[in-house]
Amino acid sequence: MNPKIINFDMDGTIANLYSVENWLAKLRSYDPSPYEEAAPLVRLSTLAFYIHKAQKNGWKVNIISWLSKDPDPNYGEAVTNAKISWLKKHLPSVNFDEIIIVPYGTPKHSLSNGILFDDEVDNRKNWFSADETNFAFDVNNILGVMKSILC
Repeated sequence: MNPKIINFDMDGTIANLYSVENWLAKLRSYDPSPYEEAAPLVRLSTLAFYIHKAQKNGWKVNIISWLSKDPDPNYGEAVTNAKISWLKKHLPSVNFDEIIIVPYGTPKHSLSNGILFDDEVDNRKNWFSADETNFAFDVNNILGVMKSILC
């Protein structure tokens, strides 16, 4: 049976990293600020409602997110802190079961299972092919999918 786990990517899924002005130049200069400045991509009050409902019903809810493509131990720590800060700021009432922030390119399907919301096509394909009881969804209707899972 498929475990009751819901996993969210951050960048491009719930946080609009790519809309931050000069985001790529900033990341390449080891500036973590785009991860803190990203606007939400979904109505976060509604997402928090569904996450609380899921957790009340026995679901685990995780974040699985990558660090920047340019690896550097100090920058990795700064990015991790920025992402956690973003989550605390935008989803303050949510206590995620796990926040998994790993080097860029780490296969997400090796870190958890269940349901994945992710903007990356390859992550979704690999998620499903790793275990055919897993489900992966793009970012187009996160709240609608959450509603259909929980109601």
